[in-house]
Amino acid sequence: MFGSVPRPAVVTFAIDAAAVILAVLDVWLVIPEKAQPYSIYLSGAACLAVVFRRKFPFLAVLVAVPGFLAGWAQLASMITLGMLATRRQLHWQTWVGAALVWMCRFVQWPLEDFAQLSWREHILDGIYGVLVAGMPIAIGLLIGARTEVANKLAELATSRDRERRFHADAVRAEERARLAREMHDVVSHQITLIAMQAGALQVQTTDDRALETAQVIRTLSKRTLEELRSLVSVLRAGSDDDGPRPGINELDRLIRTSDVPVHLTVEHLPEVLPNQVSAAAYRTVQECLTNVHKHAPGATATIRIQGEHGALKIEVRNERASRIGESLPSGGHGLTGLAERARLLGGSFETSGTEDGGFRVRARYPLDR
Repeated sequence: MFGSVPRPAVVTFAIDAAAVILAVLDVWLVIPEKAQPYSIYLSGAACLAVVFRRKFPFLAVLVAVPGFLAGWAQLASMITLGMLATRRQLHWQTWVGAALVWMCRFVQWPLEDFAQLSWREHILDGIYGVLVAGMPIAIGLLIGARTEVANKLAELATSRDRERRFHADAVRAEERARLAREMHDVVSHQITLIAMQAGALQVQTTDDRALETAQVIRTLSKRTLEELRSLVSVLRAGSDDDGPRPGINELDRLIRTSDVPVHLTVEHLPEVLPNQVSAAAYRTVQECLTNVHKHAPGATATIRIQGEHGALKIEVRNERASRIGESLPSGGHGLTGLAERARLLGGSFETSGTEDGGFRVRARYPLDR
């Protein structure tokens, strides 16, 4: 009845309705036949004060007290005082409200009747006044303390979740550092050896095609080392926004060195793209061209990049393989990684086959980041 814990609207309405009904019954059942009109009006106002006790608890007590003093609205005064104690706790308004309710129980109206009471009756009225004023305050303080404890528990739960996130971040940072060491020690060493072998081939051979192939291998190896160093710095820093990364402006160079026939269409591309979206677009095209080279050798890839409706849309479609190529190792993680990247950026990623036996990849990345 005096609670401040959030409840559904229906439950709150039911509690308020029950409080008003009890306050009205408390007055209506004891009104004498020759009651003074002003006493009835003051008691009715006290019952009305129960309605707005949640928003204006102190005002509700002030409105209910005259109905208790000169009428019969004792329960209405107790209900409003309980809400005041719940909302204000040990505020001065609570003590003022308690004193007024105690006075209404101690003083008998009209004052002529009060003056005729014996000292024993005055003491009993004083004791009953303490009970009438103290009980709603005790209940209100108890409910307020319960609410405070619930809030503290919620804060502790939030703090515990925050500590768990910090611990998870620390674990991820340690794992990032470990991966950075592994990538630098193993992958970079192997790529360096490839570049050195390509350089040795350039020196030893006189065949033009072999020289061109060795040059391409050496160039790709150097570029891969640069990207690998960038990724290692990102892993060590623990942030997705640190370090230089290739973007959509470098697609032309990627297409030239991909060894895949490509038809590229770019429509309505914004002048400025978020770094993460630009990098995601580059990685999407890069992975798709790699898959075409591995799984559909000789096929032509059609790339369409379109910026509209606050998003960057990428579609890469390839035909079926036109020749049998060399079987290359594949971990199957490329498309999964692209899907995870799109999800983290708030976009979407989907793949499907085409009617002519090819493959299609569609990605959408929102630009409002």
